[in-house]
Amino acid sequence: MVEAQKSSSIVLDDRDRLFATGAESGPDLTVSLGPLRLQSPVMPASGCFGPELGSLLPVGELGAVVTKTLFADRRSGNPSHRLTESADGMLNSVGIPSPGTSQFKRQVLPKYRVFGVPVVVSVGGLTVEEYWQVTDELADARFEALEVNVSCPNLEHGGLAIGTEASAVEHVVSGVVSRTSVPILVKLTPNVTSIGDIARAAERAGAAAVTVCNTFPGMAIDVPTRRAVLGNGVGGLSGPAVKPMALRLVWQAASAVGIPVIGCGGISTARDVVEFLLAGASAVQVGTATFTRPYAMARIQRDLAVLCNELGVSHLSDLTGALRP
Repeated sequence: MVEAQKSSSIVLDDRDRLFATGAESGPDLTVSLGPLRLQSPVMPASGCFGPELGSLLPVGELGAVVTKTLFADRRSGNPSHRLTESADGMLNSVGIPSPGTSQFKRQVLPKYRVFGVPVVVSVGGLTVEEYWQVTDELADARFEALEVNVSCPNLEHGGLAIGTEASAVEHVVSGVVSRTSVPILVKLTPNVTSIGDIARAAERAGAAAVTVCNTFPGMAIDVPTRRAVLGNGVGGLSGPAVKPMALRLVWQAASAVGIPVIGCGGISTARDVVEFLLAGASAVQVGTATFTRPYAMARIQRDLAVLCNELGVSHLSDLTGALRP
């Protein structure tokens, strides 16, 4: 484990110590996402974890790290304000800043690799071809998987997210799959009529897993100024407020495909994780909780081991899809 992880600021209690030391009584938390093997189901959501947080939690205990979404060229993102609180959640309109592929490979990716866990590179594109271009430009880089973010606005179709059309998703993902040998995860948008149709399109294209889901569209208004709070007007809602909707989408996606589903949306506790697993998820991503508690993922990971013992679960995979009718 790297030095940054040794200096974690988390205060361990007795149950943390039990599972942090790898006690034999601990449950098996390993998961498989196609050929990708993870020691834990917990990982950050794209855009919610940077290498600078490595000194605040033991990243080596997580299943993987996921980078911010990468575009081919440098992007500055949206105007301020970019973040604002909402009831039981957060609205963001960051606009996905990106250093561009060349700088990412030279300066950013090595900082993720030091944690010793699989690195999932999130890739985006404002056109179909940009997804393929980024994949090609990453050919000489070392990472364990790609997460294709199909929630990006497609300039070819007036800004409509590529992920809202099954045919577009299949087209983009199949092109990415043909250009790399690493497993492909596909991050889906919730803004669709049938999440099952979109998930099946990703599966047909060769995806190893799908991530369900991204943020929900929303906005906030400042009454005294009569202006939108966010500089871009609208943004994406995340946090506990979206958890019931995300759970439903995970359940629907898992019922539609045979590949693993990664649950994402409002997860802040180990019990939240178990809910997503019961709905059909095999792994989870944590986003908004990290903004207020940088150590949240490590706490969730350790509490999950304790909760599995309390539930009499020796293998985490036994919970996946175990929701009773």
